[in-house]
Amino acid sequence: MSQLVKAQLLSQEASPIQFMFNPTELVFEGIVETSENPGARVQETGKPKVSFSNVKAYKVTISNILFDTYEDQKDVVKQYINPLKEAVQFVGGQQRPPIYRFVWGSHIYLQRCFVEQLTYKLTLFLPNGTPVRAIVDSLTLKEIDEPQRNTSLAPEQFPDRSGDSLDARR
Repeated sequence: MSQLVKAQLLSQEASPIQFMFNPTELVFEGIVETSENPGARVQETGKPKVSFSNVKAYKVTISNILFDTYEDQKDVVKQYINPLKEAVQFVGGQQRPPIYRFVWGSHIYLQRCFVEQLTYKLTLFLPNGTPVRAIVDSLTLKEIDEPQRNTSLAPEQFPDRSGDSLDARR
């Protein structure tokens, strides 16, 4: 029997986020932006001509994520929701939220992403008001590109017109 592997959001900039129960579905959204000029039409069919603008980043939406600490009588917000709330705040000293990798078992669903939207509700409380159950109605992850590496070359790596490196002539 195989061991259950939890879905996770992993980051070098923030606490990892582990799902208490695995998602029941992942909704992927990919969009190609277009524009139509109503005055420009294909003569044979009368359909408008379409111009392709760009490809938008993929989004993955996960709904109805359950977190429950009733048996342990622990605060579900402190244990599970706070790391999600931190995911929609800027990283210290940077003008962006933390970057994550969304993995589940051996599958990497998004190599680099950020939490674009978080919607949650608290649904069960202890008599003293401690929240012990939370449902994340919607968690939207948006893909981002790989960071650009500094590809500046040292002067000796630039060949002159004769094919010799600048360093070889010194």
